[in-house]
Amino acid sequence: MIRHHHHLLLAASALLTPVATAAQNPAPVVRAPAGPVAGTLDGDIRVFRGIPYAQAPIGSLRWKPPVPAPAWTSVRAATDFGPACIQPTPKAPNVYTPPAPLPTNEDCLSLNVWTPKHATKAPVFVWIHGGSLVAGSSREVTYDGRELAKRGIVVVSINYRLGALGWMAHPALSQESGQHVSGNYGLLDQIAALQWVRRNIAGFGGDARNVTIAGESAGALSVMFLMEAPTARGLFNKAVAESAYMISLPELRRAAYGMPSGEAMGQMLQAGLKAPDLAGLRAMSAQELTDRAAKLGFFPIGTVDGQILPAQMTTTFDEGKQAAVPILTGFNQGEIRSLRVLAAKAPTSAAAYEQAIRGRYGDLADAFLRLYPAADYQESILEAPRDALYGWTAERLARKQQALGQRAYLYLFDHGYPAMDATDLHAFHASELPYVFGTVKAAGPNWPAIPDTPAEHALSSAMVDYWASFARNGVPTSRNAPAWPAFGKDRAYLHITDTPRVRTALMPGMFELNETVMCRRRADGTQAWNWNVGLSAPTLPAKTAGCD
Repeated sequence: MIRHHHHLLLAASALLTPVATAAQNPAPVVRAPAGPVAGTLDGDIRVFRGIPYAQAPIGSLRWKPPVPAPAWTSVRAATDFGPACIQPTPKAPNVYTPPAPLPTNEDCLSLNVWTPKHATKAPVFVWIHGGSLVAGSSREVTYDGRELAKRGIVVVSINYRLGALGWMAHPALSQESGQHVSGNYGLLDQIAALQWVRRNIAGFGGDARNVTIAGESAGALSVMFLMEAPTARGLFNKAVAESAYMISLPELRRAAYGMPSGEAMGQMLQAGLKAPDLAGLRAMSAQELTDRAAKLGFFPIGTVDGQILPAQMTTTFDEGKQAAVPILTGFNQGEIRSLRVLAAKAPTSAAAYEQAIRGRYGDLADAFLRLYPAADYQESILEAPRDALYGWTAERLARKQQALGQRAYLYLFDHGYPAMDATDLHAFHASELPYVFGTVKAAGPNWPAIPDTPAEHALSSAMVDYWASFARNGVPTSRNAPAWPAFGKDRAYLHITDTPRVRTALMPGMFELNETVMCRRRADGTQAWNWNVGLSAPTLPAKTAGCD
């Protein structure tokens, strides 16, 4: 697997040699340990795209830990983004559909760098894209790093393996592994990218000892994986988790929490694909395998293997064994408005809703109905999974990092504008991203159009400031917005509406209810904790010692 060679990781600052490709368009060249790369200049920001950080995971390297890319000596063009990793062929468009189909390839392990022209030992912000570990890419226009780079930050965005190619466990793969584990290849890619950053980022003006990992949705899930993974320890100093979800994970060799083992799921996928063996799986076209796996319902997720991911995330964070780093974390008011697949089908009446909740939640039904009342059950059906997945996780991360003596900053993104609210998508999942990256003018064709107004740009400017300053020194500040206090004993958070405002005690009772539900399910051992909430919940286990 991947090992850390700390005595080799920090290279001396590389030479920066501007080479003119045309009199009016000097191409910046960086000579880093990986090899020289020529990028583009966008004002005072140097941009390098499509730099390989690992060999192509194809052929015999499919379902293997990433192998570092060999160094090169000739100047390599880094002007175009690399292809996205293989993902299911798009179907009907939705709010997240990019302007054009993403170019994809199994040879996809590349990264991009935005860096100020004269950066020296600048903070580094490594972005991990979302997409349910199924889709997405570092090339998406929303993730353009220029505005953060204008604040003096070196921004890195990465690709990592997706779907069955990135997350399938299987007994034959475990057998051929030196550590006797399988799955988590996409996570190993992320670790390899961070190791590349440690070795090379000084050449781009970055400080390899001041690295923030950041992501949204599946990217934030990945941030939590990295905080847990022993092999990622020391590769980052701060974490940003936007709309993270601390769900239960399959275990490598045993069925648990209502799920088959990870290896069993791999065997079921093999049977569904009608592949005779591992060689047959490796011989399949990457796109065909991915499309068929999606149709068969394969759900990519991290696997608890005892090594890369030693335990369930909840257990690791309860025991304080995660990375002791400051965290900035939060979620969106309308998460489920664009993810209605996670919302239960509405019943015919408020009475039917209440009856179903009481049958599922037993002694916790009153607490559940106070938060998610029958009187407004249409909204309750959206809010319950929002909180069980994203709200509870955000507050849990803040509490657990604070317990380690680390600063934690919590937010609720609750911003809407006319086009968004008119389509019932107020503060939907990922809607904070154009504000975080300062790309409010570049949202996709199906994204509700963000008004080109001073107020929208001011809000985005404040959020870019907060995220950039957190990457700089672990304290989010903005020139024209309120001071953001740490979570602390007052449970402080930043309520981001049309402007940011400081509040305390986010959604009283929300964390406690979901914590108790998770605790009982974990103790029982037969129920998962994820989107099986409210009307989708199984009958809750009875009161449990240590949970109530």
